[in-house]
Amino acid sequence: MTNSTNTPIKAPRASWLALAVVLAGMFMALIDSTVVNVALPSIRTSLNADESTLSWIVSGYALTFGLALIPAGRLGDRLGHKWVFIVGLILFTIASAYCGLAQNSFDIVVGRLLQGLAAGIYVPAVAAFIQLLFTGRERGKAFAIMGSIIGISSAIGQLAGGLIIQAVGAEQGWRWVFYVNLPIGILTAIYAIRLLPSGDAHADNSNRMDWLGIVLLSGSLTAILIPLIHGQQDGWPSWIWWTMAAGIGGVVIFALWEIYYTKRGGTALVPPRLFHHVSFTFGAILALVYFAAMVSIFFTMSLLWQGGLGHSALESGFLVLPFALATAVFSSQSSKWAANLGRNVLVIGAALLVIGLAVTWLILANVASADLTAWTLLPSLLIAGAGNGIFLAPNVQFIVATVDNSEAGAASGVVQTMQRLGAAIGVAVIGSILFGSLKFGPTTTHDQIVSGFMAGATNAMLMSTILAVASFALVFSLPRRIQLHGAAPVAAD
Repeated sequence: MTNSTNTPIKAPRASWLALAVVLAGMFMALIDSTVVNVALPSIRTSLNADESTLSWIVSGYALTFGLALIPAGRLGDRLGHKWVFIVGLILFTIASAYCGLAQNSFDIVVGRLLQGLAAGIYVPAVAAFIQLLFTGRERGKAFAIMGSIIGISSAIGQLAGGLIIQAVGAEQGWRWVFYVNLPIGILTAIYAIRLLPSGDAHADNSNRMDWLGIVLLSGSLTAILIPLIHGQQDGWPSWIWWTMAAGIGGVVIFALWEIYYTKRGGTALVPPRLFHHVSFTFGAILALVYFAAMVSIFFTMSLLWQGGLGHSALESGFLVLPFALATAVFSSQSSKWAANLGRNVLVIGAALLVIGLAVTWLILANVASADLTAWTLLPSLLIAGAGNGIFLAPNVQFIVATVDNSEAGAASGVVQTMQRLGAAIGVAVIGSILFGSLKFGPTTTHDQIVSGFMAGATNAMLMSTILAVASFALVFSLPRRIQLHGAAPVAAD
């Protein structure tokens, strides 16, 4: 936007203050995706939690986060993003307190499900406010800041958790991983009430929310996730298979409902027309598979490093820091490289992730536990992190470019949801593989525990590598080159 003298209109100071407020909320939601990983061994001991509980703590958050994104964005369009953001933020803060006060496995899982739901409610408002408050180059600058926040949250999540647990102690430190959200959430909500503009509702209220679609998708994916999390621990009884079959059938019914709802003139949760584009269909699968590979790395390494090898939460945080820092550094340049290299930037990023994970797997398979150190894993985690950073920022823009411009908003929402669901499914699958090697009893020796964790982590890393290879292959379904428009970067889990 320019004035009569063709001078770009600068956003007022109030717009930048509002941006700081919504990014503070986003930072809290994103850091909670990873900060909890280093707390898992402490939670397991403190609450006597089983393996399925640990998987639900991570997968449940990602699942409800992803399921809430699209309906929350629609609700914000209809009612105005300010109060949707504030309500979601307050719910997130309350859920954090509930997690910190948890007395058993049920409490902590319910708390994490509520946290993820709340995050999914208010995070879509961040990109919406950037579109509302900024124009031209300043909008691009605001999105760049948002991308930096995404990278930083990924970089310091597990380290922050390790520092908190180190300071407070393993027994109660995991509770403070959640309590730290309380002052941040309260202050952010207060400033959001004061600084965020109102009056941005603009959707046609005649278009009803696709509530049945939300119920069908949520129920179906939960039914698929339950067997993946509980199957290994429960010995794969018949109800597991019936539940998974019901979940898969539910997805089919959801798809048929979306087609029917669209033909009736409704605004479907997931517009079927998007999947008329074959490249978008493969791109959506890419989003799911890639995040399943990438997010599960933190889960595997945290449990191995603490539960298997006996390192502290802080040492576990430092272990994955090279991956996270490389992600942050390389993501800051990836859009520039994408403009010059086109799809090849995604090919390079996915290839580096494959190489990094494959080398990590070979190290776990061939290096004795006594010789395994953070320095041993440093090069491979740096390579994987660099690949993730190169891939992460531009990949959504390439997927969205496979559909018409009029469908870009809906496509972006679907891709972001697929990323979250991929994270949930990835941790569930990897957790099942990891815990499948842990057969401990009253007479189990320390050496047997170490051996079990090493075998489980090796198998889990192999699966992450296979998923990364599948992601690399799917990249070639995307356009060779697109015009980058400075669209919102997508948050990593």
